[in-house]
Amino acid sequence: MSQHAPLIIDIAGTMLNADDRRRLAHPLVGGVILFARNWQDRSQLVSLCSDIKRIRADLLICVDHEGGRVQRFKTGGFTHLPPMRALGTLWSRDQLGATNAATACGQVLASELRACGVDFSFTPVLDLDHGESGVIGDRAFGRDPRVVTLLAKSLMHGLRLGGMASCGKHFPGHGFVKADSHTEIPVDKRSLKAILADDAAPYGWLSTSLDSVMPAHVIYPKVDARPAGFSEKWLGDILRGRLHFQGAVFSDDLSMAGARLIDGRQVSYTEAAVTALNAGCDMVLLCNQSLDGGKAVDELIAGLTEAQVKGQWQPDEAGEARRLALLSQTPPPDWDELMVSSAYMHALDLIP
Repeated sequence: MSQHAPLIIDIAGTMLNADDRRRLAHPLVGGVILFARNWQDRSQLVSLCSDIKRIRADLLICVDHEGGRVQRFKTGGFTHLPPMRALGTLWSRDQLGATNAATACGQVLASELRACGVDFSFTPVLDLDHGESGVIGDRAFGRDPRVVTLLAKSLMHGLRLGGMASCGKHFPGHGFVKADSHTEIPVDKRSLKAILADDAAPYGWLSTSLDSVMPAHVIYPKVDARPAGFSEKWLGDILRGRLHFQGAVFSDDLSMAGARLIDGRQVSYTEAAVTALNAGCDMVLLCNQSLDGGKAVDELIAGLTEAQVKGQWQPDEAGEARRLALLSQTPPPDWDELMVSSAYMHALDLIP
């Protein structure tokens, strides 16, 4: 096995084809991200996850499963989780009740996914709701970084109870800008001091408990000309240096528009990946590129292999250790047993 497997890729359908198997066996591939198109029913998801683990037990099976409009699996017994704003609304009426409800949401989210063989969800959203960002909106707990931090920490506690690590996103904050980084490049013109005092504050307060972080495809020109996920200043100097974050760092999806314009020019997926890894990302995601046969995925695997041979990127043993630390340390629960467990049923009752 390679000493560093930084690529997280996707698969096209509800079962693995020969190309998926070949790619997932590649030593530079460290995981797979699932989408709604990879879901048919629960037994199919369990079978798919088992197949992935048979290729390599250390592959990290990930999903964007936050609640609200970002929840990939919604049928077959999966609980419809509320958007995080519902927890912020509850906070305004009952602060300690809201923290307990947040823990319950995290526990239900994690235990249901784990019972199907999924390792990890990219949650919680730590962005602040400034009222400007359509792409964030009700995905955020609220506007106050202190409230966001406490609710996120409670949700992370629930994830841990369900056997799952956490991922704070989108560092240092996507909520202030209106543009959607999936389709354009948002620019946040505030000073570093203003960002650290407000949107980035949760990352400092959660530095001992967050397992991983995903940076925003946003440019903060008063800090660096590059988007945060490609910036050594943001990831090395600020996140690791100033905020003392110790966990894993994922790039956001390299196929998003906000990921491909670096230093004012369009770059290839390989160049984007190399730039992100050299800036301090431990893993890079390439999503939704397997649908047309996966040419872009194969190009990235080949390109990163070549970049390694040429010395443009070097595997990082510490980064690999951080990736492996995100794998669940406990065996997945049996779904039917989970459904009747008292802890799970109590958590269900607390979800707003």
